[in-house]
Amino acid sequence: MKALSHYHKSGRVRMVDVTAKPATSRAAAAHAFVRMQKSTVASLKRLKNPKGNPLEIARIAGITAAKRTSELIPLCHPLFLTHVDVRAELCQNGVEITSEATVTGPTGVEMEALVGAAVAALTIYDMCKALERGMEITDLHLVKKSGGRSGAYQRARIPKRAVSKS
Repeated sequence: MKALSHYHKSGRVRMVDVTAKPATSRAAAAHAFVRMQKSTVASLKRLKNPKGNPLEIARIAGITAAKRTSELIPLCHPLFLTHVDVRAELCQNGVEITSEATVTGPTGVEMEALVGAAVAALTIYDMCKALERGMEITDLHLVKKSGGRSGAYQRARIPKRAVSKS
């Protein structure tokens, strides 16, 4: 049976020691969705937001958050990310967010990809809350990861939401 890696045999919480692990190429992708009313989506297409373009601001916020993951999640290792990309795509019923992170290091980047997607989704909410308070952030999950001792992971395919034409 697998054990939780952040617990010592005695039950004490700990940061995993990756000192002896080799630096290898690792990558991860995550997904989130901000569900909103069609009227909010329509407003995003035509409104000039005084704070800026919500999709672009969310992209930058997600990238910044991924780079600071170890400051937000107590037992995450600080990583020198070699690449982060966050995309926010307007769909018929909301905004679909994808986040990708890569590193050459001794531990994976799943948390960085997930934090990037989560913060991008929260930023969409913040930028659009004047239009709709009932938005929902859903479907935050790891899509895939590669590298490391545990190998590759690919989530079962989920049908992509229909993308609205801008």
